[in-house]
Amino acid sequence: MVKAGVKPNDVTYIAVLSACSHAGLVSEGWTHFESMKTQHGINPRMDHYACMVDLLGRSGHLNEAMEFINTIPFKPDPLVLRTLLGACQVHKNTDLGKHVANMIIEQDPDDPAAYVLLSNLYASAGQWDKVAEIRKHMKQRNLAKEAGCSWVEAGNLIHKFHVGDTSHKQAFEIYQELHALVNEIKEMGYVPNTDFVLHDVGEEEKEKYLLQHSEKIAVAFGFIGSVGSSKPVRVFKNLRICGDCHSAFKYFSVARAREIVVRDSNRFHHFRNGSCSCNDHW
Repeated sequence: MVKAGVKPNDVTYIAVLSACSHAGLVSEGWTHFESMKTQHGINPRMDHYACMVDLLGRSGHLNEAMEFINTIPFKPDPLVLRTLLGACQVHKNTDLGKHVANMIIEQDPDDPAAYVLLSNLYASAGQWDKVAEIRKHMKQRNLAKEAGCSWVEAGNLIHKFHVGDTSHKQAFEIYQELHALVNEIKEMGYVPNTDFVLHDVGEEEKEKYLLQHSEKIAVAFGFIGSVGSSKPVRVFKNLRICGDCHSAFKYFSVARAREIVVRDSNRFHHFRNGSCSCNDHW
């Protein structure tokens, strides 16, 4: 744009900073952020600060992200703080996560996302007493978490699935395909990552929970509904894709020689030949 004589504006920088975040380009992100003011006279808005927090958080620079938030010349909104809290869960930084969650709750005591993210953070750390406290508190305040679901289009119809869903008329065939897939990819080297099961149960039960994730069910349905096709299986999810599902889909793409496209709440994931377009950075 600059070479063509087109002056970047604030929207341009949201796109650029977001791209840096999804690609893990930390130093490039800093360069572009600083050039907004120095080269183009654009004052960063909350959206730009959110992009930078997302970039630092995704890359594991959690303390740097917190320091950056403290430099914002106006009060950071809950979106910026939730972004860092989500990164704390991914990177399992319980102490900073608790601090950020308290900052969000001070602004909005009825924000269910803050409680859910903090609960998940405690669950990842095995602090089940803390998880129980948060769930009790949410129940007392009548706060509910958003239920995860995935959907796929087939035959001009939308087929929607929740975790452990058995309501679909082809449920038997779906789970039959899912079990066959998991057994097949285990032979290829797949190891279920039970760290993503946020329930206080044994390892065997955790593996069952992983098998029942809505995105796995949706992909399995996509496979059985398009046998013999070479077209990609396209799935949508309302929340962030689970890390274990992300790993499993790489193997699925090899086992069935099919591309899998998943659009979660963060980005598109294109699984081809055992790898994902996000390069495991999402």
